[in-house]
Amino acid sequence: MPSPTLDATATATILIGRFQPFHNGHAALLRAALARAERAVAVVVLGSSWRSRNARNPFTWEERAGMIAASLTGDEAQRTLFVPVRDYYDDARWSAATAAGVRAALAKAGVDTPRLALIGFQKDESTAYLGLFPQWAFVASEKQGDIDAAAVRKLYFGDADHTTAIAALVPGAVADFLARWRSAPAFAAMREEYAAIVAYQKEWGSGPFVTLDAVVSAAEHVLLVRRGAPPGKGLWAVPGGFLEGRERLLHGAIRELQEETGIAVPASELVHALRDVAVFDHPDRSLRGRIITHAHWFDLPLDTLPAVAGADDAADARWFPIAGLAGMEADMFEDHFVVLERFLKIPQQR
Repeated sequence: MPSPTLDATATATILIGRFQPFHNGHAALLRAALARAERAVAVVVLGSSWRSRNARNPFTWEERAGMIAASLTGDEAQRTLFVPVRDYYDDARWSAATAAGVRAALAKAGVDTPRLALIGFQKDESTAYLGLFPQWAFVASEKQGDIDAAAVRKLYFGDADHTTAIAALVPGAVADFLARWRSAPAFAAMREEYAAIVAYQKEWGSGPFVTLDAVVSAAEHVLLVRRGAPPGKGLWAVPGGFLEGRERLLHGAIRELQEETGIAVPASELVHALRDVAVFDHPDRSLRGRIITHAHWFDLPLDTLPAVAGADDAADARWFPIAGLAGMEADMFEDHFVVLERFLKIPQQR
């Protein structure tokens, strides 16, 4: 449970969210955070940062920070700090990274940090993260209007133009940003992805489903495939797919690997190269539904990279230097960067 409520003397009040997009309910919470003390600082933590765009997280953290800042007065903007935090799909790692980011932002701004408060509305399991920071006092808020970011995205990416309806749900600066963004190339891609996800769930339901992934490394490289269709069209991913009816997990991972990459390595050699298996089961790891994957790491003892070619539903297959993966995070599908990070030593850029 969140810690007890702090009095109005908080040095800084923290607001955590994805803000995809920032709506009037978020704005009311931010105003409450800024009002905790006359010169208090508000720290806005922007979740799901540095990842690829998708229909649930269409805007970069820089775009979200920009639309939020544009919604504030000059004084409010000067008292608002932004902290981007990436998804780890691990509560301990995520909360530690969030706390460290807040401390660093406050220190850089020269703000003393003896009294910090976390403000939020405890909606359901999706806001369970509010209980991960016992070191901060908690300021419970009522729901700020009947507004939900998912409903805004549904209007935004729907078949019709709902600009007028959206304008009633978001601050004016955000409405202007969304209107301009409709002309950006990314808007068409996100609308296509949104439609694909709706169609997918209509046909298959929301799961749970079991999938297999194959992380294959050799000679300081890792094998990735480019997705040929939405969701994630054009993004790089770990080769993988769905488990078949009477298939063992390892056999399914090797089958999907061979089907998508045509890797010139016999199955028997892949079995001998298996080094580790990990399950990734976070409920939000995939937009398609509850997809639980079993990732298999094959480390091939080779000096020469085997030939590969994209096949099946993969538009391409390539070997990438492991040392360069950190710069590819925004080009990776779903949580596949986290999957790679689980097995490989990826140099950190930030």
